Amino acid sequence: MIDTAYVKIMARYNAWQNQSIYGAADTLDDVARTADRGAFFGSIHGTLSHLLWGDQIWMSRFAGTPKPEAASIEAFVGMVPDWVELKTRRIAMDKTILNWSATIDAGWLADDLTWFSGAAQKQVTKPCGFLVAHFFNHQTHHRGQVHAMLTAAGSRPDDTDLFYLPAEN
Repeated sequence: MIDTAYVKIMARYNAWQNQSIYGAADTLDDVARTADRGAFFGSIHGTLSHLLWGDQIWMSRFAGTPKPEAASIEAFVGMVPDWVELKTRRIAMDKTILNWSATIDAGWLADDLTWFSGAAQKQVTKPCGFLVAHFFNHQTHHRGQVHAMLTAAGSRPDDTDLFYLPAEN
């Protein structure tokens, strides 16, 4: 389904886009970032918190990193109420994802992963490659929501097209 080159590119894309989104969100005050904008997770801050929570839960499954402090999707709201702390944790998670992407191999992508899904309330087994594709798709989906909220609030994140991804240094 996917290969290791895809995982590395998408890890870089994730970090690049998060820098853009967080940079644009920095131009707003806390009131604007936490205002309910009708999105699934309410606000810009709430949606970015959900993204961090989701990345933490998937990385705990993929790489054995610590699970998020909030045990469920519902409990994550308010997990990191401070904007500076949320940014700090996002930067750290992006580094974790980048480092992890450099370590996986084709064999791991072809293997299955089994875990208990709190959302589905059952044990699930799926191919790792499929789950990694979901992981990156989930990020892109919610960052798109944040991009729209930021634009509506008068901020301007960078373009999101993958082909604009800067070359590696």
